Parts: sequence; C-alpha cells; structure tokens
Amino acid sequence: MNSGPHRSRQSKLLPVSFLCAGAAGVVALAVPPAVRAQSRAADVLLSQGKRVIVSSSEGAEFGGAKALDGNASTRWASEEGTAPQWIRVDLGQRAAIHRVKLSWEAAYAKAYRLEISDNGWQWTTLRSVTNGDGNTDDLTGFTERARYVRLVATERATSYGYSLWELQVYGVPDSVGDTESPSAPAALNSGGVTVTGIELSWNASTDNINVTGYDVLRNGAVVATTQSSPYTDSGLTPATSYTYTVRARDAAGNLSAPSSALTVSTRTGADAHPFVIAGAGDIADQCNATDPNCIHPKTAALLGAIAPAVVITMGDNQYDDAHLADFRNYFDKSWGKFKSIMRPVPGNHETYDEPPLAGYKSYFGSIATPNGKTYYSWDMGAWHFVALDSNDFVPNDFADAAADPPQLAWLKNDLAATRRPCIAAYFHHPRFSSGDHGDNLGSAALWSTLVDNKVDLVLNGHDHHYERFVPQDAAGHASSLGPVQIIGGSGGTTPYDIHAAHATTAKLVSDFGVIKLHLTDSTFATQLIGLDGMVLDSSPTYTCH
Repeated sequence: MNSGPHRSRQSKLLPVSFLCAGAAGVVALAVPPAVRAQSRAADVLLSQGKRVIVSSSEGAEFGGAKALDGNASTRWASEEGTAPQWIRVDLGQRAAIHRVKLSWEAAYAKAYRLEISDNGWQWTTLRSVTNGDGNTDDLTGFTERARYVRLVATERATSYGYSLWELQVYGVPDSVGDTESPSAPAALNSGGVTVTGIELSWNASTDNINVTGYDVLRNGAVVATTQSSPYTDSGLTPATSYTYTVRARDAAGNLSAPSSALTVSTRTGADAHPFVIAGAGDIADQCNATDPNCIHPKTAALLGAIAPAVVITMGDNQYDDAHLADFRNYFDKSWGKFKSIMRPVPGNHETYDEPPLAGYKSYFGSIATPNGKTYYSWDMGAWHFVALDSNDFVPNDFADAAADPPQLAWLKNDLAATRRPCIAAYFHHPRFSSGDHGDNLGSAALWSTLVDNKVDLVLNGHDHHYERFVPQDAAGHASSLGPVQIIGGSGGTTPYDIHAAHATTAKLVSDFGVIKLHLTDSTFATQLIGLDGMVLDSSPTYTCH
C-alpha cells in the first residue's frame, strides 16, 4: 500500500516480522536468540562511507558518495530531466534495518520507493511514498533484514533531477552480539577430477544469522574463500594427492569446525601446460582511485593479485565516449598498467568518439589492430583466441550494423584454419543475456558460426552484470556440443538491473569482479573473483570439444 513519508515523531509501524495476524487472532512468531539480542541493541548508522552506486550523476562533484559522507553541505545529484533514477548502498553485510533518513535538496522526489535486497539484484519494496514534500523524510518502523538498500526516485518535483544531501540507514548489523559459529560443512566430495583440477562440493552449513562464505583448505592452508559450493581447485600438479577440508564463516567472523578431510589425486597425464587469463568488460568510469567509490582501480588490483599471462577486455573499456584523453586520464591509470599483456576488443562506447573508435585505436595502437582491423586472433598454448568487433553486427545510436560484414567471412576462414584443440572467442554484445539489454539478435550470426565450429568458450560484456550459462546450441538450448557463454560486464561501471534468468543460466551475479580462466591443453575452468578476493562463482572443469 502506498503511503506518505512516515515521520519519526509519529507512531511506529507494527513490526510485522514479530507478529502475524491470522484467523485465530495475533500469533507470536518464534525469533532466534541472536535476533532477539539484536532487537535490544542500539541502532547505529550503517550507511556512512559505504560502497554506493548510482544510476547517474550530474558531475564528478555530485557523485553518490557525497550522500554518504556525513557532510550536510555535499550532495548527490542525478542527471537532469529524467526519471526514474536510483542510488544503491551496500551495507557490507546483512543488517536489521530500522530507519532510513533522507535529507533532500531543493530537487526532491514527489514519489519514490525504498527497496532492499540480499544479493543486489532481487529487490523487495520496503516503503512506497507518493506524496513527498522534500525537506527531510525520516522513515521508521522497519524490521526487515538486508545487505543492500536502494532508493528509486520515480517522479520529479522540479524540472531538474533528484538531489540528496544525505541518505542515512540505521539499524543493527548481523555481526553485533553474534558469537555462535556456523555448523561444519558436511559431505565434502569430489566431482570432476582432471590432470590439473579437482572439483569440490559440500552440503551448506547453517548459522543462527547467516553463512557468508566458505574457506577451502588444501593440505591445511586456505587457498580460496568462496560464497558457496561447488569450488574447482585448478593449476594442480598431475598424479598428485591433495587433502581438503572446508569451513564456514559468518559476518561476525565466527568460523565453523572444519569438515571431514577428503584426499583426492589428480589424474596421471602429460604436462597439461596450464596458464591463467583474466579479464572483464565495461570498465573505466571517469574517476580514479582517489574516489573510494571508483571501481575500476579495484578490479585492476584484482588483476595484479591474479598475475595472469594475458588480460582480455570485452569492450566498453572507457566511458562515456571513449575519447583518447579519457583513456589516458582514467583507463590508463588502472587497467592500463597491464597494457603490455592486454588483448582488447571494442564496445559500443568506443564508437561514440568522433570519428568512431578513434580514441580506442590511438590508445591501444597495434595491440588492438594487429592486422589493421578491429578484430584479430592469437594463440597461446593449445588455445586459439578470436577477438571480435561485434559493433559490425549490432546497431547502435551512431552507426548501422552491416548486413553481411566482411568480419564474418574472416571469422569462418580463421576458425577453419586453426589446428588448436581449444577455441575461445570474445566480443562485446552477448547473444543471450538476462540483463537489461536482453538477448541480442544481431549477434546471432556470430554465435551460430561459433557453435558450428565447435568453439568452447565465449566471453562478452555490454550488460553490466556477471552471468555464466551452461553450454548452449545455436538456439540457446542446453547442449554439451555448444560453447559456454559468460557475460563479464563487471569491470567497473554502474550495474544494470537483472531480469528473470534464462533456463540455461548456471550463475547470475550483480556485483563487480574479474573473470579468471584456468586453461590447459584440453580443459578449462572459470571463476568470478569479487572485489574482496572472494570467489563469487566457480565453474565445473570443461573438456574442449
């Protein structure tokens, strides 16, 4: 039900998570002891200085962080004249949310929604306001728990955009007063085992509040922290035994007892010549590391920690119009540190320069156009990589797609000529996507050609999220004969909304991170590494076609 702003001096809303009206009257619900303890704890300001993402900003001086800095004289301002606009806060962990205070500048919202989420892409409305009057809205009476809070402004009160001096979220973090450890993970088991990789799975742990991740220990040492099961441990030595345990952790830092130990041996085989490649798309907003909410320096730091043999990009390397000056001022100061080992492709934003692709070509030089074209191929180990320019196939606001681009004939000849047993392709516009842009029919000719030539892995950007699909055929149906498609539009710019997952979606994540590829002479496994180094997704080990 819609309502106006609920002021703190008014009577509170009934805390519905504690009382439920049924046919027989009001029934008290059982509440875990830790939650009861939290309800007695004093509220704290949860949002100040936390990571924030906005739909737009009027300029660098009006970025989202200005609404979370505790300074009543700085503000976030969206671009003018458009609706809706939104600002999203990551509280860093789940919390009981009791109060949200909005301090509006003159450009306020007449109508807006407060939303909450545990994963950053599935949202529940916390409160709808349809008669906002500006000034300060002090919204209280909440009892819900979530990690993310989003304000979606839907109706402007002025001809400008929306502007907030401060957005303040108050409540109690899950970690407060929690000393209870999660249960130990059970049924640790190995699935696919290859010459250099072991896939591990286990039953989820339980916790009085929430399990936040799992430490994977190999021979007694932590080798990764992952959000969930399964996890593939790659880069191992052939014909070697490894002993694994897994332990769970919660937001308070409590660790479970380790699982039962599992000893697994990699398969015997010749040297598989393993190597690692990392990359992402949709990377550099016009900001730098001095801004704590600037993401591309953080994803560049992940590249440094991974230390890949090659870095690939899946387009939209630089925002907004990819001028050479922007490449030099932003991209070059983060991802540009890996330019010497980089193999890029362009996205639609690179075509917004005048003339199209001018800044992209000038910045990357022969790295991006080794044969004079914006598409090319290269080899490493047993792998053949095809870097494509999907702008030729998918029209945008500034250029029409070619009906039968010469690139397609080049691609068919290139794939026919390679003798490498494993093939990966990467380009900007995905054929299939559960993101805001959705499926791209313009990429159908590319996708069909890749399927027909038994390509193993396809990497894309464009939609600003991460999505891994099971192998698919030309029509998008699950098929072991098709490529694995991964969208990695998570390199640094504002995430887009995610819609219903495809039937073939294996993992969907709305967060930032870098894709890490573990490649051998005959197999591959992929991971999404989040900003904190946690493994947000780990694929099975696939065998090349």
